[in-house]
Amino acid sequence: MYKPRNEGFSGQNNLKNYRTWGKPPYKVAVIHGGPGAAGELAAVADELSKTAGILEPLQTADSITGQVEELRETLEKQGSPPVILIGHSWGAWLVFIVAARYPALVKKLILVGGGPFEAKYAAGIDAERLNRLSEADRIEFLNLADIINDPAGADKDKSLARLGALAARADTYSALPLPRYEQPGGLGVSEEINRKVWAEAAELRINGELLKMGNKIKCPVIAIHGDYDTHPAEGVKAPLSRVLNDFKFILLEKCGHEPWVEKYARDEFFRALRREIL
Repeated sequence: MYKPRNEGFSGQNNLKNYRTWGKPPYKVAVIHGGPGAAGELAAVADELSKTAGILEPLQTADSITGQVEELRETLEKQGSPPVILIGHSWGAWLVFIVAARYPALVKKLILVGGGPFEAKYAAGIDAERLNRLSEADRIEFLNLADIINDPAGADKDKSLARLGALAARADTYSALPLPRYEQPGGLGVSEEINRKVWAEAAELRINGELLKMGNKIKCPVIAIHGDYDTHPAEGVKAPLSRVLNDFKFILLEKCGHEPWVEKYARDEFFRALRREIL
């Protein structure tokens, strides 16, 4: 289960920067979030590869420009442009930026669990997560955040991975039972990539440049969002409705940030994806 057809290596230190699933041509690509959570979409790639060849780019650069150019190169060399890009969380923003800068590469965008495109919608995300966690988990969450934010903090990759697990617990409505629906394939979390890329991304949202990129996007855009996601659905729906000419929003009920692990929404999520990629 979850065995890529082959793997590609490039970049500094031979870091993996793509995997392929199913048979070519690879006209659909799944783009992970984080930033720095390479491999998190293995379960999505595996499921979709039953009906289409799937390219899974793995971002290794520690800047937005670096990730954009890395993704462009991977799509051009390993994919069959124009491609359908499925981006999750930070990956939704990344594919949005790529489509604005390189419209000829992109046939369609599918944004899954994207972060709010305007800062005003993001203010309550961490508070809502903490409110959903147990007291013990809240204490651990805050302690981990302190370690990550401390310049002298040790084992930051490990701390960020654990923080992500706690956030996922808060962001999930009803997880499917393990081990059948566990999602192997993650290649480790990079705190350095997360910190550097997110600092740039947050500034793009604050100054409005992220949303303005929508004026340059010519392809259809579909946003799929869970109604239980701590990232508010309105923070995606309302801003993008103003700047995109061809936009569709799908709200999944009883669904959190990662629809593919949700007991009540997984099947509808994959039905929606297949409708859009076939």
